[in-house]
Amino acid sequence: MFNEIFGLIFILINFSLVLLMYRMFGKTGLFVWVGFATVLSNLQVIKSIEVFGMSATLGNTMYASAFLVTDIINERYGRKEAKKAVWLGFFTLLAMTLIMQMVLLFEPGVGDFSQSSLESIFGLLPQLAIGSLAAYVVSQHTDVMIFSAIRKRFPKDSQFWIRNNGSTLISQLLDTLVFTGIAFWGLYSFEIWLQIFFTTYILKAVVSVLATPFGYAAKRFKFPEEEQQNEKLQQAV
Repeated sequence: MFNEIFGLIFILINFSLVLLMYRMFGKTGLFVWVGFATVLSNLQVIKSIEVFGMSATLGNTMYASAFLVTDIINERYGRKEAKKAVWLGFFTLLAMTLIMQMVLLFEPGVGDFSQSSLESIFGLLPQLAIGSLAAYVVSQHTDVMIFSAIRKRFPKDSQFWIRNNGSTLISQLLDTLVFTGIAFWGLYSFEIWLQIFFTTYILKAVVSVLATPFGYAAKRFKFPEEEQQNEKLQQAV
């Protein structure tokens, strides 16, 4: 039960760090987290684990935190800013992939000991990155679109859980299908792939639900400089 118990602790720490980042740096912190989470989730996904007797990959918690952050941005700053955050994450992953592939091409020195380890980690990155980039763009834009649509039907602050979970659960299903279909093509048998697909989505769904209270906490944060800026904009109008 170590993975299951430690996994819960891992989830709580991840989302607590999201709140801390937001509390300390405001909207800028949320944008930084999107890029940070996009990179780390694609490194973590290389590692497979066993949870509740099923095969799964890491990266689900960190990736889900990016969806929480874009929902917070959408909720507090609007759809345009949420889309900007999505493209920031996309470019961050694209830049990391390009840079690290170039790093692997450098001839290692005589005393180098890291080349083989880097190749083990980043050698799979192009296929993973293609799957992740495709899944990320499709699912994140879907998430932003669905969140905005649900907000028109359920606009109250108390209904944030409907907006957050409704948009995330649908977009994460699409994300899981696209990502696992591309990233793990030819790496696993169909039975293992199917198990990874279901366990990955179930874990993402559980993590998304657990993230909801953190979203409500983020909504309560007050930033005087943002309130002053909003007042100036309203006066200008």
